[in-house]
Amino acid sequence: MSLFNLLRLALRALQRNKLRAFLTMLGIIIGVAAVIAMMAIGEGSKQSIQSSLSSMGSNMITIFPKSNSPMGGGARMGGSSFQTLTVSDINTIKKNAADVRNTSPVASSSGQSIKGANNWPTSIYGVDTGYLEIRQLKIKDGIMFSATDVATSAKVCILGQTVVDNLFPNGENPIGQIIRFGKIPMQVIGTLVSKGTSSFGQDQDDIILAPYTTVMKRITASIYVQQLYASALSEDRSEAATDEITTILRQTHRLREDEEDDFEIRTQQELMSTLSSTSSMLTVLLTSIAGISLLIGGIGIMNIMYVSVTERTREIGLRMSIGARGVDILMQFLIEAVMISITGGLIGVGLGILASELIQNLARWPILISESSIVLSFLVCGITGIFFGYYPAQKASRLDPIEALRYE
Repeated sequence: MSLFNLLRLALRALQRNKLRAFLTMLGIIIGVAAVIAMMAIGEGSKQSIQSSLSSMGSNMITIFPKSNSPMGGGARMGGSSFQTLTVSDINTIKKNAADVRNTSPVASSSGQSIKGANNWPTSIYGVDTGYLEIRQLKIKDGIMFSATDVATSAKVCILGQTVVDNLFPNGENPIGQIIRFGKIPMQVIGTLVSKGTSSFGQDQDDIILAPYTTVMKRITASIYVQQLYASALSEDRSEAATDEITTILRQTHRLREDEEDDFEIRTQQELMSTLSSTSSMLTVLLTSIAGISLLIGGIGIMNIMYVSVTERTREIGLRMSIGARGVDILMQFLIEAVMISITGGLIGVGLGILASELIQNLARWPILISESSIVLSFLVCGITGIFFGYYPAQKASRLDPIEALRYE
């Protein structure tokens, strides 16, 4: 029998029991929709994380002080162990690291920023002139402070957009205005282009930048810095730059060969790789859970095909008695199972895309619907129909025509 006739017979059989066929499809529909939505959430999250980290500088290197003090009562003991990085470290790196393009120390403090009757709790970061290029920040209005401002510990600053909105709510031009951070008056010489919220939920515009010498002398009153930032000559040179920085800091900190580093170095590639791996594992977990619905849908197809074979036993016997071969009966029922699965897959894809769009619009989650997830869903639907439909179809093809005709 031709494939066309088999398709026509299968379609006619499904049309006789439309509601039953639809109910059988429900498991496949829900499973496919859930798989597409979960993969879209996972891929969207991964892309969002990578985009966010890349926007900070793909060749950025961050150096943190490392605590070697013992743990006690769930908290680190001896805060002085965090004070291992100084401005001289960054100067030595700048002078001797051939694979490093820009460097900047970071001395930070939290407090109240005040302008007249307006105030806003924020953080001030004392940085060098190369900080903007390292973090890929841009000046919106005004200028960046100069090397002279750093050398003279000038009381100047640059404001993030969140700080501008809260200290100047009426839309005044902040350039040239005097604000206070704590008790220290500072002149605003520039504002930053807005970067929005990071993938970690942090407001990247809630920031004040000032010369690190100003912050260290007038606010933190310390010779130590919280972090050191550097940028490699290129993303490919990040590992070489990291090795150079490690060697230089071990020498400047006079560490013996048997001593551990009193600092930690992280690159954007390491962080991106770790977060992407975590996101991928989460995507696989969510997709696996959603895939259970496909398994249940497949079991439903097997169940309904068994029922169909039982109901149509006399029809099978009649067809065999007039010359239908076992393979024709097998293909007829197998095609019915595949058609149920594929049709459910089509509806599920549409529902999955709709669900993904709703999640993006209502929950504001990043979504990325990939073609591979749709192709994979159709492939799984086809395999599900064949796998779960084969045994009932094989049972139908092996019926004895005489016994089938006698069946009531």
